[in-house]
Order: sequence, then C-alpha cells, then structure tokens
Amino acid sequence: MKLEGRTALVTGGSRGIGRAISMALAQEGAEVAINYLSNSRAAEELQAEIQAFGGRAILAPADISDFPDTYRMAQQVLEEFGHLDILVNNAGVTSDKTFVNMDHATWRKVLSINLDGVFNCTKVFVDGMVEQNYGRVVNITSVIGQIGNFGQANYAASKAGVAAMTKSLAKELAGKGINVNSVAPGFIETEMVTAIPERVQERLLNQIPLRRFGKAEEVAQMVVYLCAPEGDYVTGAELEVNGGLFM
Repeated sequence: MKLEGRTALVTGGSRGIGRAISMALAQEGAEVAINYLSNSRAAEELQAEIQAFGGRAILAPADISDFPDTYRMAQQVLEEFGHLDILVNNAGVTSDKTFVNMDHATWRKVLSINLDGVFNCTKVFVDGMVEQNYGRVVNITSVIGQIGNFGQANYAASKAGVAAMTKSLAKELAGKGINVNSVAPGFIETEMVTAIPERVQERLLNQIPLRRFGKAEEVAQMVVYLCAPEGDYVTGAELEVNGGLFM
C-alpha cells in the first residue's frame, strides 16, 4: 500500500489506460477521483470495482477542455477529499486527417483536450499542492509526440506540447515539493489500437522490437512508480513504455 493516505485524480479515468491507472492507484491505497466526460456507466462500474476491495473512489465528471467546468470539478474533488496529492493528466482524443485535409475545428478539438486540458487541470490544483508542499503530477504523453505519425499532426503536436510543458513545470515546481513527470506509451492494447485494421497492426508490430502491443497495466505501474516513494528523486522525466519502438 505505497500510496495509503494519498488522494488522486485521473482524467479520462474510466476507460483504457486511464481505467488501469485509476485501479492501480486505488490498489496501492490511494483514494481516487475518476474523471470522465459522458460515459457514466463505465465510471460507475469502475467505482464499484474499487469499492469492492475496500478502496475509495468518487466520480468527477467534467469537460476538461472547458476551464470553468474544470474549476467546478476541482471544487467538488477538494470538498470530498480535503486536498489533492496526485494528478494524472490522462484524458486524450484523436481526430486523424492528413494536414492538407485538416480543418481548424479538427485541430482545435484535439489540442483543446490533449493540451489545454492539461493546463486547465494542473492550474486548478497546483495552488493547493504548493500550499501543502507536496504534489505528484503525471502527464500521459505518447510515442507519437516523439516520432510523429502520418495523419496525426494535431495529436503529435498536442503530446509534444505536453512533454515540453512537463519539463518547464518540473523546473518551476521542484522547490515547492512537487514532482512533474510524463509517461509516453507506445501502442497499447486499448479500443483505439484494436480498432486499427489488422494489416496495419501487423506493420506496427514489425516495427516494435518486443513484437507485441503494450498492456494498459504496464503503463499504470509506471505511473504508480512516479507517485510512490521510489519515484521521489524523479522529476522532469518522460518515461517510455513502447516496447522499443522509440529509443
């Protein structure tokens, strides 16, 4: 129970990688706020699973691309928990088009959630972390932000932006008891990857030295490491979970 007594919020915490992170933090003793936008059923099912083994989880619905709604969510979470120790900025979307065919709405849809959302969530909680002289912020980036990808200029830009923001915040907040890191997954077995046509999956697997897609739980354990005492001397890092796709 490395995180007993800690409180955490995971954005996009009810599905995919976010679900695995929420579960892993709860299994280590943290009280977890599960943020989601519209899929209340998935969030409620996860909450019930966490409660079934004696953990505590609350629901924190909000559109993190909207600052007022994010602020409202923060007030709800702080009222329930009293304070927040761990923030995992995981929520993200894709909307793929070649740049020639990409319109402004498609660009903004991805940037507003993937990059603006990280700003919004960090902004509404950072003052409390500074006041208590403790905080762990983990941003979920992507291998695509490191290597780029055809048809994903918006997604790659958003994730690269989060990686750069992570380093800047790590420098600003290191003297205030707050560690800021990112985890960059490669291709992970989630709905997003399983929806890729089989022939494309085969091409991707041929580029991955470990010859398999990652598991959401493997990403989650990296997040736990950064939030647990073992990660206390790590800040400003982007830890890669990609099977050797980028090294």
